[in-house]
Amino acid sequence: MEIEKLDVEASMEESGGVESSSGKEALLLASDLSDNLDLDEDEKEKNQEEERSKAESSTKKKKKKSKNKKKKKKSSLQQTDPPSIPVIDLFPSGEFPEGEIQEYKDDNLWRMTSEEKREMERLQKPIYNSLRQAAEVHRQVRKYMRSIMKPGMLMIDICETLENTVRKLISENGLQAGIAFPTGCSLNNVAAHWTPNSGDKTVLQYDDVMKLDFGTHIDGYIVDSAFTVAFNPMYDPLLAASREATYTGIKEAGVDVRLCDVGAAIQEVMESYEVEINGKVYQVKSLRNLNGHSIGRYQIHAEKFVPNVKGGEQTKMEEGELYAIETFGSTGKGYVRDDLECSHYMKNFDVGHVPLRLPRAKQLLATINKNFSTLAFCRRYLDRLGETKYLMALKNLCDSGIIEPYPPLCDVKGSYISQFEHTILLRPTCKEVISKGDDY
Repeated sequence: MEIEKLDVEASMEESGGVESSSGKEALLLASDLSDNLDLDEDEKEKNQEEERSKAESSTKKKKKKSKNKKKKKKSSLQQTDPPSIPVIDLFPSGEFPEGEIQEYKDDNLWRMTSEEKREMERLQKPIYNSLRQAAEVHRQVRKYMRSIMKPGMLMIDICETLENTVRKLISENGLQAGIAFPTGCSLNNVAAHWTPNSGDKTVLQYDDVMKLDFGTHIDGYIVDSAFTVAFNPMYDPLLAASREATYTGIKEAGVDVRLCDVGAAIQEVMESYEVEINGKVYQVKSLRNLNGHSIGRYQIHAEKFVPNVKGGEQTKMEEGELYAIETFGSTGKGYVRDDLECSHYMKNFDVGHVPLRLPRAKQLLATINKNFSTLAFCRRYLDRLGETKYLMALKNLCDSGIIEPYPPLCDVKGSYISQFEHTILLRPTCKEVISKGDDY
């Protein structure tokens, strides 16, 4: 094009600079042709670019669709009935659902918007995720147990069904994942720490009030939660008392809150309830010598205790702590004592090396260290591992202070006790009720 323009201009110069009409027309025609050809080339390039971008976007969309389909296929996996699919397979992303989030009150409201506190949480995310995985297992197991429990079942069958379901859903793996402590299924006046020993023939009755208390853990991060089962609606007010008292304790808990203030709030709500049982009216009492507690790694009872009545310790709750808020409502004296045959045991968390004379005691301690470490266990768990004739060795370990026995805790005979419990995490920005579910 440029050559044609130069040729026309040269011919005009040769004609003495005289502009003829034919010369002008030739010049204009040549420039128009060159412009049109330039435009055609530009349009072609634009069209080619558009086609390329369309092709790229379509391939990207196809890839995204295929990825989404894969994700949908994975996430469409649903729990069986009875539950058998490990929870980790139901959440292929490895992210587990949060518990109920509650904001702090009053002077701590700023925490939710603090960038510094959020960053602290980001650093703790793996720990939070372990707790949430354990909590999801707890929710799914208790949902299943609620659907199958009925009067006439052997207590030992209830416990073993529950524990085997936990083992499947949590992908039990030694001390890395499993049951945090024996299943408590304490009946009526028994508040806690009762589970059937091997050969026990106790049967769940229609008029029983059963506290089902069990724990799960991932890497030693424990979720402790409990609820009460009563088939007779006569006990509904008793169950409502402990449930609402537990919710009150959770609501009052927080960073820098004094433990005694939580206890006072729990007692006020608990003792505002009455229950009529077989024509007699009882005021519900809050158990004064049974408490909630902080939870450590591989340590179900850590240093701090959350009272169920007023007048407790002035100690404050602190950021990052994990607590089991549990309340017990009783129609008896509101005071428990050790009674019945012991089934629960736990290695003393702070014990050092203690010399043992009995070889059988040494061998039993090695089994306990390998399978439970400082997590609680029961005699059924030792039976399951193949241990036999171990009662004398176990007594020797208890007498030496290495193992601590936890006998059942009972109020007066003829009384009834209900319990509800949740695990809460005092995160830097908010309070997370880790074990909260649709049921309670």
